[in-house]
Amino acid sequence: MMMKRISSLIGLIAACVVSAFAQMMDPVHFTVQQKQVSDSEFEVVFSGTTEAGWHVYGSDVADGGPTRAELTLESSRGVAPKGKLQMRGKVIRTMDELFGMQVSYMEGKVIFAQKFSITEPKYDLAGYLTYGACNDQNCMPPTHVEFSFSGTRKVEKPQETPVQEAASPDSVKADSAEVQAEPEPSPAETETDLWAPVIDELKAHQDGTLQSPSDKSIWRIFLLGLLGGFVALLTPCVWPIIPMTVSFFLKRAQNKKSGVRDAITYGISIIVIYVLLGLLVTLIFGASALNALSTNAVFNIFFFLMLLVFAASFLGGFEITLPSSWTNAVDRKSESTTGLLSIFLMAFTLALVSFSCTGPIIGFLLVEVGSSGSILAPTIGMLGFAVALALPLALFALFPTWLKSVPKSGNWMNCIKVCLGFIELAFSLKFLSVADLAYGWHILDRETFLALWIALFALMGAYLIGWIRFPHDEDEYDEMGEVIVNPRTSVTRFFLALISFAFAIYMVPGLWGAPCKAISAFTPPISTQDFNLSHHEVEARFQDYDEGMAYARAHKMPVMVDFTGYGCVNCRKMEAAVWTDSRVAELLNGKYVLISLYVDEKTALPEPIVVEENGSPVKLRTVGDKWSYLQRIKFGANAQPFYVLLDNEGHPLSAPYSYDEDVPAYQSFLQKGLEAYSSN
Repeated sequence: MMMKRISSLIGLIAACVVSAFAQMMDPVHFTVQQKQVSDSEFEVVFSGTTEAGWHVYGSDVADGGPTRAELTLESSRGVAPKGKLQMRGKVIRTMDELFGMQVSYMEGKVIFAQKFSITEPKYDLAGYLTYGACNDQNCMPPTHVEFSFSGTRKVEKPQETPVQEAASPDSVKADSAEVQAEPEPSPAETETDLWAPVIDELKAHQDGTLQSPSDKSIWRIFLLGLLGGFVALLTPCVWPIIPMTVSFFLKRAQNKKSGVRDAITYGISIIVIYVLLGLLVTLIFGASALNALSTNAVFNIFFFLMLLVFAASFLGGFEITLPSSWTNAVDRKSESTTGLLSIFLMAFTLALVSFSCTGPIIGFLLVEVGSSGSILAPTIGMLGFAVALALPLALFALFPTWLKSVPKSGNWMNCIKVCLGFIELAFSLKFLSVADLAYGWHILDRETFLALWIALFALMGAYLIGWIRFPHDEDEYDEMGEVIVNPRTSVTRFFLALISFAFAIYMVPGLWGAPCKAISAFTPPISTQDFNLSHHEVEARFQDYDEGMAYARAHKMPVMVDFTGYGCVNCRKMEAAVWTDSRVAELLNGKYVLISLYVDEKTALPEPIVVEENGSPVKLRTVGDKWSYLQRIKFGANAQPFYVLLDNEGHPLSAPYSYDEDVPAYQSFLQKGLEAYSSN
């Protein structure tokens, strides 16, 4: 009943999101104050708060990266900036693989401060802070926080001005500038037909379906944990214990009903133990700390070395076990107690005894799900892992005759451990790659990374076929007791080897620039590759809306307007994962006039333009401001990436498309636009 209510609530929320799709996002709120430091010095402090999941980039982000926080002075008299714009509070520094650089950002509470020296008895200054904000799906355009202060050498009281605009990442620079001449009419007034709002038309194109990205992420995490649990279940540390445990409960019980109850209680205890582990990880680190750790260069080197050790253990180099005193103490306690506590302690003993096999899987799982940034991720991941371990207990307890058909322990379980060793070795390179990008070593560029993965999966195929053997592999004997020199390969191992060899061959074209989309989330960016023969590149024909629309009208072609940003991380992800697809590239290059409008373009307009928005004047200073304004007033949206298909008159052909790396869905989005254009 509770799950039905939760599902209904999620559906209601999704429906509300659909109906409000064209409404503005407002994830960041700033206030600005003037605070006196001394008789000759004061500071302007920008204090902001972000909604959950959003972050504002810092002031020290290098050029070519996300938008950094930046302070601009439009007029100043009697004051001089002292030092640089400062970030205060908890600043997170991490490696951004997409931009290939170290970036900084703040979450929750965001504070920027700029000090000024008072050089004259009376002073005044005016300007604005430009900042930007992103979450996992969207980025906001650069947003301005206006301020203006005046006073004498000694300021009595701080002034506060509330600002309710959201932003995206940028850096800080104090730069004096004269106030420009009186502004021209707004773009909406000069291009009435092409700039006219179409928000209601976009709503009419909505199909009423929407799946929350967070819902998809939670299910993905649960399934990842479930997969990890099933793999752990088949290892030699866990599998032999399951039938023994079920048999123990059924034999010691007074009747079958109580035996089934005890076995199911044992399974539930396993779920509780691992879920508590997930909660403990969240309480110790927190979701944001796990996300920061997962992209921290030093931590990634540590995790690379840890996975290297785990892989060596799985391959048979040595055994990783917890101190035997821990296991013995818990085991003795379970024997001396009765009831539910005894069963719980037996489950805890299983968790300790099986650590040599489950530990590497759990460690990898926790870091992977922790990087999602969701506070529920470690708990949901451990829930999936525990359900996979506990499920056989319940099934075998309910149907004990199934135990007779359970495969016997044998060399096949060691085969699974060795394959896990190869896989952990491959994934360890992902973490080394993050550190390599952070420090600029260039020892693990994309082609080197792919070469190592090709070698690893080819070697795993060779192991499965039987060409390679490891220390824990058991010999096979014939009827006379003699060791078989060339043992037969089972059908199962043959097909697994086939998959491993095929995967290795699939990656070979990547050495020459093929996108290899199946592993694009793990490989270094293609920009690190020296040799690239790929021609599936999409380039916008225009970066000016009016020019692009004029061309489309003259050539009678539909238009795709791409609202993007130089500092938009998710825009780059879409271009790398979706636009590189040959079918998508063919449609964008041949069937549409592609107009890319960069909302963080800092080129100054010939003169600032003042427009009225929501009853208040808004000053457009840069080309990026102009395109951001177009997105807001025409389409009722202010997040990037944002893709909208238009006819020659500026009317939408379909519902807009945002961040979703589903290539078939994106292709369908483009095809629907062409069909709608042809029918007009």
